[in-house]
Amino acid sequence: MTTSMIIDDAVTGLEHRLAEATATVTVVGAGYVGLPLALALTARGYRVWAHDVDQRRVTSLNDGRSYIRDIPERAIREGLATGRFGATGDPSIITASDAIFVCVPTPFTPQKEPDLSCILSATRTIASRLRPGHLVIVRSTSFPGTTEEVVRPILEATGLTVGRDVFLAFAPERIDPGRTRSTADEVPVVVGGCDPESTRLASLLLGGVSSEVVPVSSPTVAEMTKLLENVFRSVNIALVNQIAQLCDRMGMDVWEVVRAASTKPYGFMSFKPGLVGGHCIPVDPYYLAWKAREYDFHMDFIELAARVNEDMPFFLVNKLSEALDGFAVEPHQARILVLGVAFKKDVDDARYSPALKVIELLKKRRFDVVYHDPYVPEARVNGTVLRSLPLTDDLVKTADCVVILTDHSCIDYAAIAHDARLVFDTRNATHTVDHDEEKIIKL
Repeated sequence: MTTSMIIDDAVTGLEHRLAEATATVTVVGAGYVGLPLALALTARGYRVWAHDVDQRRVTSLNDGRSYIRDIPERAIREGLATGRFGATGDPSIITASDAIFVCVPTPFTPQKEPDLSCILSATRTIASRLRPGHLVIVRSTSFPGTTEEVVRPILEATGLTVGRDVFLAFAPERIDPGRTRSTADEVPVVVGGCDPESTRLASLLLGGVSSEVVPVSSPTVAEMTKLLENVFRSVNIALVNQIAQLCDRMGMDVWEVVRAASTKPYGFMSFKPGLVGGHCIPVDPYYLAWKAREYDFHMDFIELAARVNEDMPFFLVNKLSEALDGFAVEPHQARILVLGVAFKKDVDDARYSPALKVIELLKKRRFDVVYHDPYVPEARVNGTVLRSLPLTDDLVKTADCVVILTDHSCIDYAAIAHDARLVFDTRNATHTVDHDEEKIIKL
């Protein structure tokens, strides 16, 4: 049998196993992107391995325990009970897999340049075990060209050719942590392969976990699509953040302005002012701007928006300091209780959280800062570990000011407003409170 016949048989077998949901899939990276995907594939009948270099995650999953708030332990136990789901740190399982997803972090450096170390490591691990018939799908958000210019050369250095021997595509994640209004299978998935066959095979697999697959002409188009989605949010949040600062100077309530504008049934999309955090919106503008410079093109507009959003912690701290001056509170004598340090409401992740920057700035001004977050038991600020305190009446009453930085749904903000001496609400969490308004300062 010739090499081409062996490859053809491998591709035919792969297509059949993908269509019949009998394929074995390895998801490299069992975080907030990879783990939901792994469980969704398991529920569709695939044999799935969640691969992670963090042995604590591997142990937790195999014990039926979740480390992501959006993933109930029941879902993990149900996956384990099928006998088709498991977690491992052993990369040898890649060889026996039919498809491999790359779902690893893509942060940026302190200089706001892409940090591809995790993608490079994952791709090299896959390449060392690559065989004909493998389908590789990258889901990690990165700059346009990552799949073709970074991932593909590493895979093809093995002597296998993408589009003939193995198949490669990019399908951006569209996870919204904390969101419960729609499930993953209701969100369309965009897929761009390095060649038509890669697009077709990746679409076949992802069609089992999404109600709609949107094929595009290349991985680069799919990568740009993801960045456009997040840059769109960044720019519009920056716009309303500048409106908020102007409203503050003019003595207006920006929340009232946004609420009134939202009544227009066309030509306006509502965005809320405030702190911007997480793994995508603060990062992606810099990924795109960095790549644009390769083409002698400068994304001044989106870089400005990113800077506006990055300046919000400074604006909030200045506003709070001015408010406390009005109450004749000296910084070194004042205790600030921060409510919420997660990067958004109802999630348990404080990485890239702007709340941590606010705490850092408050501490630099000699405020005594403590925090409560039911989902984040401890947080690190400038190398110092802070621990969440129980939210007691005494904690609220003895604070000079309660600062709401993340508006978790489980907190009774009416009670906070009643007990607190002063409330600085950066999230409009007290919008339904109809008492003690004189104690509430809003962004």
